[in-house]
Amino acid sequence: MANRSRRLRKKLRVDEFQELGFDLNWNFPVGTTEAQIDALVDAFIDEVVEPRALAFAGSGHLVWEGMVCTQAIGKCTEEDRQVIEGWLKGKGMEQVKASSLFDLWYGEPA
Repeated sequence: MANRSRRLRKKLRVDEFQELGFDLNWNFPVGTTEAQIDALVDAFIDEVVEPRALAFAGSGHLVWEGMVCTQAIGKCTEEDRQVIEGWLKGKGMEQVKASSLFDLWYGEPA
C-alpha cells in the first residue's frame, strides 16, 4: 500500500474515502399504472433509501435501472443490497437484480 497523505487519499477516493455502491434493476408487472409506479418509487425512497442514508439515481417506466450509493462519502454494505432487493421483491417487482458492490470511482469490485 502506498504511503499517501490524507489529502491525496481523499482526492483519489481511496482507503477511508473509497465509495462503494451497486447497480439496481427491476421491472414493474405489465399493466402497472403511472400512479402505481409513482407511488412505489416514492415509497422506495421514503421507506428504504432515505432511512438508510442512501441515494438512488435511476429512471424508467415499467423497466427501471439505476445506481445506489451513500448520501455522504461512504460505502454501501451487503446488508443495504439485501434490504433493497428484498423490499422490491416484497412489493411484487419482477426481475429484481442488485449487482455486487463496486468502487464508484474506479469500477473495481469491492
